[in-house]
Amino acid sequence: MICAKELYQCNKVDFYLRNFMNKASLPPFWIIAFIAGLPLFAETVYTPSLPDIAHVFKVSESMAEYTLTIYIFGMAAGILFWGHLSDRIGRKPCVLAGLFFFIVGCIGCYFSVSIYVLMFFRLIQAFGGSVGNVLAQSIARDAFQGASLGKLYSVVASSLAIFPAIGPVIGGHIAEYLGWNDIFLFLIIFALVLGWSVIKELPETHNAKDQKPISFMEVLPLMIKDKKVIGFSLLVASSNGLGFCYFAEAPFYLIKLLGLRPSEYGFTFIAVAISAMFGGLCSARLQDNHKSKSILGYGLLLILISGLSFSLIILYSMKIEQILNFVLIIVVVVGQMIITFGRGLVNANALALALVDYKWCVGTASSLFGCFYYFIISLFTFGMGVLHNGTLLPMPLYFLAIGLFMMLVRKKMLRS
Repeated sequence: MICAKELYQCNKVDFYLRNFMNKASLPPFWIIAFIAGLPLFAETVYTPSLPDIAHVFKVSESMAEYTLTIYIFGMAAGILFWGHLSDRIGRKPCVLAGLFFFIVGCIGCYFSVSIYVLMFFRLIQAFGGSVGNVLAQSIARDAFQGASLGKLYSVVASSLAIFPAIGPVIGGHIAEYLGWNDIFLFLIIFALVLGWSVIKELPETHNAKDQKPISFMEVLPLMIKDKKVIGFSLLVASSNGLGFCYFAEAPFYLIKLLGLRPSEYGFTFIAVAISAMFGGLCSARLQDNHKSKSILGYGLLLILISGLSFSLIILYSMKIEQILNFVLIIVVVVGQMIITFGRGLVNANALALALVDYKWCVGTASSLFGCFYYFIISLFTFGMGVLHNGTLLPMPLYFLAIGLFMMLVRKKMLRS
């Protein structure tokens, strides 16, 4: 009997020869970038409205932050679902179905009358939007090889740095001048335009008829027993958890405690996004003379140093109570820039190393890997909500704890 790994290798060559000799059938780079950026953009454009949501629904600030936790949990479930389904029915139908669920979720969020209704429809929104997390990569791997694939990943990586920069800027202005729920009207329009573009411009890239879908149960036991996969997934989850915890806590931190307007708060993410881009570029440059594990270690060290410095400065400011708010704003933003730069070193190399032994089942393995680390991210953001107490201290101490945890994972699980 031919194993799934051998079948994958045979079908892959045949698929490229028969389906991609004609360049007109290749998907445009820009549409893959927008599909990949949808879930992250939908999250960051929403964050400036968290204080307003807590006020409108008369709930605690922690409860408002849990709308982010439920969003990430929905993404974890969606990544597992869409990746496997697309191997059976194709990429394009799944992208369109995901956008449909995303729009339904946005409509429900717009008309929400309680925080619990909002959470339910945030779950639906995330489930649909997560199609971008997994299928943008699948479409890219289907359609491109070699230098073209590397060029595409560069475009996608740049877009994933830009979306978190423009999301809070747009969301901050909408929240300040229109209202928090109008953000979801904007997302509906965005998704409709993207859906129309997918119908018109995106060819089907997956040869589902000739490729046997690989079962989750064929791959899952191997990954569970793989100490390296678990270690790298914990590092990716911790690294991204730092980013999502910042999205959850920063609106209260910078808007409510330190006095920024929502529109001003949004502009701070431009600096953070620039730092993310430089982190990715630096990681690529360091590859010439350093091993990936060494580069990853540099990123972990930067995260730990920033978390420690951030904590000490906030502790000092609370003790003397004489530091001006604009100084603390600079400390917060610069600290997040350093952490984000370090995250760029960690993410790029952890993702590159995690699944090198699973190329024969990369679609299924990527779905399982993504589902696991997004589930862990949701736990990190839940922890940030639990620790939130309306002061400046929980976020820096939590970031320091996550940095220490990442160092421990590297030492115990990725030493060899």
